[in-house]
Amino acid sequence: MNRINPKKLLNSKWTAVQPLNKQKHFLVTKVKFDEDGEVSLCLIEAVLTRKQSIIDWRELTDHKVWLQGWK
Repeated sequence: MNRINPKKLLNSKWTAVQPLNKQKHFLVTKVKFDEDGEVSLCLIEAVLTRKQSIIDWRELTDHKVWLQGWK
């Protein structure tokens, strides 16, 4: 299980264990917090195509799906 500090999500790098649409490397480009300090939006961008997707940041803790850094 990946340990993630939500305040350090912005600009973090991730590798998809199984490539998504032939894309493997991603960068967190936007993180928004609500008034309680909880993450309300996490936007990842594919490095190769620059395609952006909204993701639940907690999905990044699953090491069977995501690896921290670019591998």
